[in-house]
Amino acid sequence: MATEITLSLPDNIYNHAARLALLMNRDVSRVLTETIESVLSPLGADALALAPVEKLSDDEVLAMADLRMNEMQGRRLGALLERQQAGELVEMERSELSALMQVYHENLLRKAYALREAVQRGLRIRRLPFAPSTIQSVSR
Repeated sequence: MATEITLSLPDNIYNHAARLALLMNRDVSRVLTETIESVLSPLGADALALAPVEKLSDDEVLAMADLRMNEMQGRRLGALLERQQAGELVEMERSELSALMQVYHENLLRKAYALREAVQRGLRIRRLPFAPSTIQSVSR
């Protein structure tokens, strides 16, 4: 199933897609579709298949509240960010960095929703940032 849309692109983006389509011997619309798919579904993740946080068990909510990027992805993300900072990224690494950043942001969002749900269920206490005026100094 497909939904047809009309999209206005800056000329330079369209020209880049058109050159890529020519090189790949594909239709420009197919190249744009595949590009959008790769950005919205990094590393094969299907965010739409996830159950809403409200429907998860207490254990699942707590597990999601503690969600972290897997160690290998985290190390690679750190390395790519360092290379980006140094201005040393090549095009393929830019795409990989973009995908890993999306995974990171999606996980952060899931974690935030799960933390909110855990607090609402009484599974975690709400931690408020402490105000400096409430801290009492202890002198010896």
